[in-house]
Parts: sequence; C-alpha cells; structure tokens
Amino acid sequence: MVDFFRKKAANSKDDILSGLTVALALVPEAVAFSFVAGVDPLVGLYAAFMVGLITSVFGGRPGMISGATGAMAVVLVSLVKEGNDMGMAMANPIQDMGLNYLFATVVLAGVLQFLAGTFKFGKFVRLIPHPVMMGFVNGLAIVIFMSQLGMFKDVSGGEPTWLQGIDLYTMIGLVVLTMGIMYFLPKITTKIPAALIAILSVSAIAIFGGLDVSTVGSFIRDGGGTGLKGGLPTFQSQLFAMVPLNWTTITFILPYAAILAAIGLIESLMTLNLLDEITNTRGNGNRECMAQGAANIVTGFFGGMGGCAMIGQSLINVKSGGRGRLSGIVAASTLLIFILFASPYIEMVPIAALVGVMFMVVIGTFAWATFNVLGKIPKADAFVLILVTGLTVVFDLAIAVLVGVIVSALAFSWDNARKIRARKSIRENGTKVYEIWGPLFFGSITTFNNKFDVENDPESVEIDFIESRVADHSGIEAISNLVQKYESAGKTIKLKHLSHDCIILLQRADDHFKTVILRDIDDPRYYVVTDKAKIG
Repeated sequence: MVDFFRKKAANSKDDILSGLTVALALVPEAVAFSFVAGVDPLVGLYAAFMVGLITSVFGGRPGMISGATGAMAVVLVSLVKEGNDMGMAMANPIQDMGLNYLFATVVLAGVLQFLAGTFKFGKFVRLIPHPVMMGFVNGLAIVIFMSQLGMFKDVSGGEPTWLQGIDLYTMIGLVVLTMGIMYFLPKITTKIPAALIAILSVSAIAIFGGLDVSTVGSFIRDGGGTGLKGGLPTFQSQLFAMVPLNWTTITFILPYAAILAAIGLIESLMTLNLLDEITNTRGNGNRECMAQGAANIVTGFFGGMGGCAMIGQSLINVKSGGRGRLSGIVAASTLLIFILFASPYIEMVPIAALVGVMFMVVIGTFAWATFNVLGKIPKADAFVLILVTGLTVVFDLAIAVLVGVIVSALAFSWDNARKIRARKSIRENGTKVYEIWGPLFFGSITTFNNKFDVENDPESVEIDFIESRVADHSGIEAISNLVQKYESAGKTIKLKHLSHDCIILLQRADDHFKTVILRDIDDPRYYVVTDKAKIG
C-alpha cells in the first residue's frame, strides 16, 4: 500500500511539472493561431483553456493536450472575413460580425463531433495504414519546424524581415542553449522536466542579463494584440440576438463547421493513435470524439475559437513525464492563471526558449527510421509515406490523411485483384472443374470472369471455392451472372465450398441456387476454412 501511494505521488509530481511546461508552450501557439484566424489573442487563449480542460477530464486519452490549433485556424480566416462582410451588408450593419459567426460555427462543429462519437465513428482510425501514420508524423514535424522559422523574423517595423547581426546570433544562441539543456539534463536526472528547466533557465539569463530579445509580450504586441491580461471567459449571450437563425446562416456556417469537425477529429484521433504507440497503452477514440465535441460546444458559447488535440504539446507532455489526466488539467488551469494573474511575468519569457523546446519536439516527432525502411517496404507503401508527408506540408493534415488512406486502399485492391487464380481439370465423367484461389471482390471480378470459357466448356462444370473467399456484393453478383451464362448455354453448373454467408446471400437473391450449390461435401478442408471464417 505504501508503494502504491509513493507511485501515485511520483506520477502526480510528473503530471504537475509537465503540465506547467505545456502551459508555457501553449501561450505563443494560441496567440499565433489567433492572429492567423484574425481574432483577438484572448479568443485563442480561452479556447486553449476550455478545450484543454474539458478534454483532459473527459477525453479518451490521458496525457493528450488539446487547444487552439493552426489546422483549424486556417479554416477560420475566410469564415471571419465573410462573416464581417455579411454583417456590414445587413439592414443594420454590425461590425466584427465574423466573430459571432465564428462562435456559432464552433458550436455546430462541436455538435457534429459529439454525434461522431455517439455513433462510434472513432473506431475508423484503426483503418489508417502505418505508412500514412509515418507520413503524418514526418509531415507534422516539418510543419512545426517551418512554423518556428517565423520567430526568427523582426515584425516590429510592420514588414517581417529576417533577424541579422547580434540579434540573430543571440536568438540562435538561446535556442541552442535551450535544446542543449533538454538534451543533457535527462542524462543527469529525470526527476524534473527538462523542458521546464530549460525555459526557466533561458528566461533568467535573458531577464537578468538584460538581453534585448523577442519575448512573449513583444510577440503579442507586434501582432496587434494588447497583452495576455484578461478576465474569466464569459457566456456569449449576443450569439442568440446577433446571429440570425435562418437558412442563410445555416448554409453559410455548415460547410465550415463540417470541415472544422473533420479536421479536429482526424488530428485528435491521429494524435491519440501516436500516443498509444509511444506509451504502449490504448485510448478510447469514441470517447475522445465526444469530449472534443463537448469542449467545442462550450468553447463556442464562451468566446473561444475552438480547438483539437495538439501533437507538439502532447509530445512535450508525455516526454516530460505527464501520462495522467492531471497533466492536462494543470496545463489548462495554469494557462487561465497566466491570463488572470501572471501575464506580466509570462510576457517576459523569451520566444527563443519556446522555439528551442519546439525544435526538440520536431527532432522527437520525425520518424527517422523512414530513411532505413524506404528501400525495404513495398513501393506502394513508400509512395504513400512520401505522398502523405508532402501533402501535410503543402495542404493540411486532414487532406493528407484522407488521400493517404484512399491511395493505400486502391493499392491494396489492385494488388489483391491480380491474385485470383483458377486451376482447371477434367474428371473421368467429363466434368470440368475450376479450383479458384484468391479473394473475389469488386477489383478481381474481371479477372475472375476471364478464367471461364462458357462456350467451349463441357456440359457439366463445377467451380470449387475452397481456396477463395467471396468478399463483397460484387463477388456474389459475379457468381450469379456466371451461373446464368452457363445455364443459358444449356449446361449444368455446380458451386462447391462457398462460405456460409455467401450461400445465404445467393439463395436470398434466387431460390434456384439451392440446386446449384453443393453443401453435402465430404472434405475436411471445407470445415477448417469455415471454422476459421467464423472465428475471424
């Protein structure tokens, strides 16, 4: 019992410290994504707090961090702009109407996500092939890396320009120092998160050394914000008064809501899958869908821009020792404390420290084994891996994963379509026997049909499916059409060793198949295959 409580205390300590680290890393991300979407930084920070807290408590993956993300922010850009234009075109023009449409869209996206979890759509994440997963993490690592390069630019003059001279060298030095602390400290002790110590150490050097470097505060002000300081999120009662509940509104926000819901769920479920592999545990995809939906509904009503799982912050959390729900709760709660009470201190943290942390995340995220396996895996899998990586960088995660799954499915179907075989023999009584090997499905029916010579075959034909499996309705239809061709030619045809479910479907289509299908077969192989099929 003593050991149990010691272990719980140790886990709680790791969760608390890693949660503090994640909270610091969340600030510039949430602010940056707010600027991308064209809204006030507090809208992104509130989203990071509310989505992070709700999914940490009710989500399907302990230790996973959620908040405002770039993938969703990009979609919101045109939504806010169009919403503002619609507001100014009203009979009584309303400024910044796009923000109200944003909140309404986030609520609707949350409803769609909650329904996806209710109907258990989360299980479909299991259909994502491993090459797609590798392409996803590689592409995401590149995207995170590229997003941090913008921190090496000076935006104080309006037009962003690359840092030069002493400013650039100072920035690089602090980034390298942060990365060095994160790399070497775990070799000395793992009792405290290396990322947290790195951020605190570099912040102390910058502050007490009087270094003129970009900080969280200057980053916010350069982007047009006024600072982190804010109050508690408040219920957006104006939504019901300002957003008209009519067909025009529905047709405007529904497409955006559907895209946000899809992007949010794909990114969350992919992150969940990745953390499952890292921690050797298994999360609940359907529960995560429902939690993400509930979080976005609440966020929309309380002035947040919505969000989903954040792979970078999730990896920081897990690799800092945060494996329980407490880590996410601490991260979200600490973020709110920053907003309410500690904004002046957080605004002093150098951007370089946070960039260094994210660079270490990039190194840990990228699947370096890719370079070793590319020449060893099937060409189709290698193509999918590279394709998903490229699409993630050029477009976004949702498009990359969908295309990757489709291409993988097509490659699998094409490969299996070529595997169907037919061995032909003639019995002493003159019956011609076709022994079929391979799966019979929509992709292989053309090859299957080409195996038969209806016109020149003898009067009696038998098709043996002992080494074949009818996989879909297209296969059943192909068998039905083949039987009709032989019988139209005045020939007798019998089917052997069909699976039990295939027999049922054929007989439902036509009672005549009861006389065509042979079921009384003295062949032990048939029963072995049938039993295996039932077990599978």
